[in-house]
Amino acid sequence: MDFGFTTAAYVVAAVLFILSLGGLSGQESAKRAVWYGIAGMALAVVATLFGPGAGLWLLSLILIAGGGLIGWYVAKKVEMTEMPQLVAAMHSLVGLAAVFVGYNAHIVMNNVAGMDAHSLENLGTFPALVAHKTGVELAILKVELFLGIFIGAVTFTGSVVAFGKLAGKLTSKAQKLPGGHMLNAGSAVISVLCLIWYCNTGAVLPLIIMTLFALFIGYHLIMGIGGADMPVVVSMLNSYSGWAAAAIGFSLSNDLLIVVGALVGSSGAILSYIMCKAMNRSFVSVILGGFGGTTGPAMEIEGEQVAIDVDGVASALNEADSIIIVPGYGMAVAQAQQAVSEMTRKLRAKGKNVRFAIHPVAGRLPGHMNVLLAEAKVPYDIVMEMDEINEDFPDTDVVIVIGSNDIVNPAAQEDPNSPIAGMPVLEVWKAKQVFVSKRGQGTGYSGIENPLFYKENTRMFYGDAKESLNALLPKID
Repeated sequence: MDFGFTTAAYVVAAVLFILSLGGLSGQESAKRAVWYGIAGMALAVVATLFGPGAGLWLLSLILIAGGGLIGWYVAKKVEMTEMPQLVAAMHSLVGLAAVFVGYNAHIVMNNVAGMDAHSLENLGTFPALVAHKTGVELAILKVELFLGIFIGAVTFTGSVVAFGKLAGKLTSKAQKLPGGHMLNAGSAVISVLCLIWYCNTGAVLPLIIMTLFALFIGYHLIMGIGGADMPVVVSMLNSYSGWAAAAIGFSLSNDLLIVVGALVGSSGAILSYIMCKAMNRSFVSVILGGFGGTTGPAMEIEGEQVAIDVDGVASALNEADSIIIVPGYGMAVAQAQQAVSEMTRKLRAKGKNVRFAIHPVAGRLPGHMNVLLAEAKVPYDIVMEMDEINEDFPDTDVVIVIGSNDIVNPAAQEDPNSPIAGMPVLEVWKAKQVFVSKRGQGTGYSGIENPLFYKENTRMFYGDAKESLNALLPKID
């Protein structure tokens, strides 16, 4: 095989990846888009195995088979509620791979000097390309290699911390070491100095020092972000992993890796920007890990939470004409989406106007609620985004909130000292009646109190969401 075959295959794979990303923008085309991505990756792997410089076939096939089996096992085992932490774990592997590939490129770059053409050809394409770089080209290669390792290291530890927070193994509260942002800034300055050192000497020591500081930056950035902002963090880490792959693609002179890394990096950054706007956060502060803290004492909440039983909820639903359902992570934890779908079907069969209100950061992963509702066969046309439905709450008879906290929290508008102050939220409290399906009186994952639960038109429907809704279904007549 020659470069022509590999280049052509890479072009087709890149087109498939672009189609995959485009298709993921809509629920109806998402399944087809996933298959585009699978086909593109399969083609990319085959083209690489058959392309110039390929070797170690047995080892390559063993690793591909092993990785495929592990991926299949994990995908079968992981529940939908664990998908956010799985995504974070996958990002950490991308970052770690970028670090390893970067160090391998450094070793190759320092070993090819003085080798004859025949030896270089036997080593493969990359060493031959490195051997022909001189002066400015070699300096650029060092910068690309350095950036790939730096971004990969930041992504690795940042994703590990995000995994720990999402899985409940680390506290969801924002935590910083004494010195806060100055530690991150100091680590970044030292990394820049290491870059200058490395470009001038090509020694491995500045790479090692930079890697250690980059690992610290990733850890400290994400530890300093509170649980309420973790959906943005997952999206941002996705972007980081893409840029790490792109940087390594430049180092390896692999066009497809550059394209794919740029696609992932830019799409993750754009999604993060959209989510930041939805949460009234600064995009720059997200990148720097500078959000998630309070600015003063939170507003005190007066009143008490009033409970309601199944009969009370059923009576209100039977009398209502317009109903809006707001799903959150609690629905995912309880795996209540099928019960929600059946309740929706029964209410619509009675001629009631039932719709869903989806906040951009509902759940712990972008699009989390949309995927669950699509899985439960909820019609796409009644699943509305926040901007489409927020003005309709004052004219709504009943709102059912299922396991949501921050996205329906009026403190975002009423309390300037709230960690979510200024964040656009679903204004469910403006409806005539609000029922909140919740396990207990706790504050939930983010640890932020919600005044909604104490309002006069709110009733707490305590219990596991799936069990509560299943008990409610027979009473809807």
